[in-house]
Amino acid sequence: MLKRGLEVFLFASRWLLLPFYLTLVLGLAALLVKMGQLIYELLPHLWESQEADVLLQVLGLVDLTFASSLIVLVIFSGYANFISRLTPGATQSWPEWLAQIDFTGVKLKLMSSIVAISAIQLLRAFMDVKNTPDRELYWYAGCHLVFVFSALVLAITDRISGDKR
Repeated sequence: MLKRGLEVFLFASRWLLLPFYLTLVLGLAALLVKMGQLIYELLPHLWESQEADVLLQVLGLVDLTFASSLIVLVIFSGYANFISRLTPGATQSWPEWLAQIDFTGVKLKLMSSIVAISAIQLLRAFMDVKNTPDRELYWYAGCHLVFVFSALVLAITDRISGDKR
């Protein structure tokens, strides 16, 4: 009876993750506010801005979009994997993949998103190469290579472990 009570308690403790996911929703809202701020700063000066400046601002929007998508992915996959099963049929607008997220897929999508965000940051630095010190460029490139290598190793290890099943 004690063992059963402990198992029920441990199983119920998964709901302690819910505040973390709700906080991530607040982070998503904060990124939405930041996107609004970027648009507010971009639009009034659009006509007199150089193409490179507009491109840098748009890359910032793409960066925020990737980060936001990453947050949504973590929220849904974490909820579905650790708290409760999702029922996409309840609403017609839910994507099909929502109910089929597994932890391996989340890791690969997470690393892919991190690599994409890093690539955008690196591209932004190279677009503004006149104002970016060489040391920063080296750090951006080095970090990006580490992320690419890490994603590659993760994909390889997942493929190797998947073949043994």
